[in-house]
Amino acid sequence: MSETLQRGMQSTMEDFLRALRASDVRVTPAEAIDAHQAVDIVGYADRELFRDALCSTLAKTESEVARFDEVFDNFFKRETPPPPPPGGDPELARQALEDGEAGNDLAEMLLNNDTSGLAQALEEAARRAGVSEIRLATQRSRFTRRILDEMGLADIERILARARMRGDEAGEALTEQLNAGRARLFDESSKLVARQLDLYARETGRRMREELLAQKTLTGIDDDDIAMMQSLVRKMAKRLANRYSRQQKKAKKGKLDIRRTMRKSLGYGGIPFDIIWKTTKVDRPKIVVLCDVSKSVATAAQFLLLFLYSLNEVVDHIWSYAFSGRLVSVDEVLDNEDVEKAMFTILRRIGFQQTDYGKALEDFCDLHLDQLDRRTTVIILGDGRTNYANPRLDLMHTIQERSRAVIWLNPEPETYWPTGDSQMIRYARFCHVAKTCNTLNGLERIIEDVLRAYVPK
Repeated sequence: MSETLQRGMQSTMEDFLRALRASDVRVTPAEAIDAHQAVDIVGYADRELFRDALCSTLAKTESEVARFDEVFDNFFKRETPPPPPPGGDPELARQALEDGEAGNDLAEMLLNNDTSGLAQALEEAARRAGVSEIRLATQRSRFTRRILDEMGLADIERILARARMRGDEAGEALTEQLNAGRARLFDESSKLVARQLDLYARETGRRMREELLAQKTLTGIDDDDIAMMQSLVRKMAKRLANRYSRQQKKAKKGKLDIRRTMRKSLGYGGIPFDIIWKTTKVDRPKIVVLCDVSKSVATAAQFLLLFLYSLNEVVDHIWSYAFSGRLVSVDEVLDNEDVEKAMFTILRRIGFQQTDYGKALEDFCDLHLDQLDRRTTVIILGDGRTNYANPRLDLMHTIQERSRAVIWLNPEPETYWPTGDSQMIRYARFCHVAKTCNTLNGLERIIEDVLRAYVPK
């Protein structure tokens, strides 16, 4: 293989790996090296063997295999351009080109309908134009123009201008042929840029949308965004679970216990064969969740429960209760159904009723108070609006005394807390944390604070 061809293949492989990363297929430097070595062995001639070699070295899970197949098909897709539309006499057009513009490769390929030559020229022009750097749909026109400039569209425009000035039949034939060829170039360049946008910008667009959704008010989520929000919640929860698990593993290792290690080594003549570490007990948090599922905060409650139930790797136990008027346990519903379906069941059963926080606190203390101990964090989600019923502050005081921490998440801004039937200011006196929490970013920060509190310093 020539050095030029080898560099071209190397560049193609690097672009393909970037396309995989843009589609959320994680490719480490070591895996990239393995992929290059596999391709060196199998070569490029057999497409299926080439695909299998790359897939076996780069895709680790079933979902990654599916994304790999999609990226591979799009990246190495080569469409056959349609034949040029009839128009003009090709022989007269070639005669006119030879009279004044002989030697222009692009013009000759267009007149001769050199499909393979045009496809190759288009690929090389796209590489020189850096089209793999596209990230936004608004860049399509600019990259299309760059490709055409790299191919030599300016020369075609100049040849067309001179052909029109000839005023004879050969000039008209050349004009018709080149106009048709130019339209084909625009079309093929646009399609290539669209494929590149799909390959390299899909993940960028998704991340931008996720960032916007993470900052959007939970009570204002559109139905069209629910699925993406649920995916984003799981991703955030997984990120926190991985971070907390690493901290927990590090905490368990602790520091070297020199005294016990030296004592143990006496049986081996002072040689420390058995290393003993100082250990610190790491508590897995227990969480009790009380969710107001009245109409004003039902959506926020759905995302909180989904977030917490996605943390099952690091949370010892979660007891979940929902209330509008009376408080009921929803653990069985959440355990037996997906959280999304479970929320519909919960809302149908007790949602959208007149809120009574005092009655909900009374139900909890009468039936479930024994679940609270010094390892339990109580998370309450609600706006604190009691409809002027008795807020039962005495029961909030009892919950505070028996638990490790009480965290109240209120979807309303703090400026609304002293208004109307809200008892939030009075409830906040019995909370370790009382915050406005009406976005996913805010929810993630608060849950992270809860998990961090259980990690030894």
